[in-house]
Amino acid sequence: MQVLGIETSCDETGIALYDTERGLRAHALHSQVALHAAYGGVVPELASRDHVRRIVPLIEAVMREARTTLAAIDGIAYTQGPGLAGALLVGASVASALAMALDKPLLGVHHLEGHLLSPLLSADKPSFPFVALLVSGGHSQLFFVRGVGQYELLGDTFDDAAGEAFDKAAQLLGLQYPGGPALAQLARQGKSGVMRLPRPLIDAPHLHFSFSGLKTAVLTLVRQLQHEGRFDEQARADVALEFETAVVDVLAAKAFAALRQTQNRQLVVAGGVGANQSLRQRLFKEAAASGVRVYFPEMEFCTDNGAMIALVGALRMTQKARDYGFQVRPRWSLTELTAA
Repeated sequence: MQVLGIETSCDETGIALYDTERGLRAHALHSQVALHAAYGGVVPELASRDHVRRIVPLIEAVMREARTTLAAIDGIAYTQGPGLAGALLVGASVASALAMALDKPLLGVHHLEGHLLSPLLSADKPSFPFVALLVSGGHSQLFFVRGVGQYELLGDTFDDAAGEAFDKAAQLLGLQYPGGPALAQLARQGKSGVMRLPRPLIDAPHLHFSFSGLKTAVLTLVRQLQHEGRFDEQARADVALEFETAVVDVLAAKAFAALRQTQNRQLVVAGGVGANQSLRQRLFKEAAASGVRVYFPEMEFCTDNGAMIALVGALRMTQKARDYGFQVRPRWSLTELTAA
């Protein structure tokens, strides 16, 4: 089965073609980072308009790369939610129109299920069941994954997600959007142990997260350094390193606590924050010491992409999926999904 995947949940237009026998045939992605940089964050109306401009040319590019035609595909999957309503509607409308015109099955996919299962795109992939750490700009969650659609929520964030905290801390340090990668780059020049920030809930008897207090602690520290006249480039790098280390400490502690709680030895890390090198190094190091396997999606599949949507579509697609009256779900809990 060949499934065309369409991802337009936020600020990246992703298109991919996945074959259940041959794997990923082709994929293309357009990022809107440059478009939103001047505003310091995503502007929903601009995001929607850019999806409209990019989506058809990207579909055509993927078809050319895969050396096939739309008539030859077996179904279309699109991101139904969660995400920005206007952006989601672009992908949903194009997917529905194509599926109706081609008389093909159509499936709305949960964006976070795509991230959760994205490591299955790799040659070295986990087997069910596994613990999944989902960390992105909008989510910091731990799941016990028994199979497709079988997701038990183990831990969630009380406030800011890890990626959101990265962006806000980067803004306090005067870094440009997108803040997470910029902060990680600045942290490489930092000196360890010079600054000290809290590790929220790291010793709590549950698996939930909270990063708003850490963000406030960064604000307090920056103001103190500015007041003392010590907020130079080195100080900024030291704060960045301490912030990144604090987040990594918390994520690693919670992830391995979840493994112990479930008595599982496989950890999947998905979402944009999964691209952070410090997090990857820390988890690999602890995993090696404890006999745990850690799986990450390929770097190009950590952020939003069409490949993960095409993959989930292929895992869930049936010939009965022909409801072309599309509906998007900007808010949609992953725990509402059922098994495939």
